[in-house]
Amino acid sequence: MTDPDAFVETVSEDNQTALSRLGSSKSLYADTGGDIDTEPVLEATADAEYAAWQTFQGWADDEPTDEAQTAFETTAEEEQNHYETVEEKLAADDYDPQETPQLHEYLRECDDTVERVGALVGRILASQRSKNQVVGYFVGDADPQTASLFREFGDDLDEQLERAKSLLETVCEADDDWDRAEEAAAGAIEAAYDEYVESLEAMGANPKPVC
Repeated sequence: MTDPDAFVETVSEDNQTALSRLGSSKSLYADTGGDIDTEPVLEATADAEYAAWQTFQGWADDEPTDEAQTAFETTAEEEQNHYETVEEKLAADDYDPQETPQLHEYLRECDDTVERVGALVGRILASQRSKNQVVGYFVGDADPQTASLFREFGDDLDEQLERAKSLLETVCEADDDWDRAEEAAAGAIEAAYDEYVESLEAMGANPKPVC
């Protein structure tokens, strides 16, 4: 495989079930511990955005490949902006992020450039699904301004995916590199999905969507 578009398509298809469930209405239920209200939704989002900021800044700080370092730095700045934007909407003036999602625990274990870029793709694909549910929540809550704000976050994810696809072409020089990147992408999605399942099962809920 030497085509970034084919790479994304393959990762999406191979992880279709997990991605579909991460984009279901149960994802917010899992993220908020069953408390689907404005403040818990914002807090869960703040936790995720803060974790992303810290993850990608950490990557940028020790990344030896110039193009990847620049991309990670740009992504970290975007996620910092996301976090600070959400923080301003929280009722608490001094909110302190509480949880590091398992997805970001997985990402922080990636120390190879090829694996990082692959894992970044997986993270973006998972985040696109969950972000859509946040948008849907605020649309349903008759808060179009906040819904629009999260749509803009989604636009940033689209740009991050294009950035990651460009990096794949740069850092994947052999078939083995593409394979390792694909494995890392799947690992990121699996980490997000595992936490989704664990959260729902802990509340006695079925992770499978209701048909």
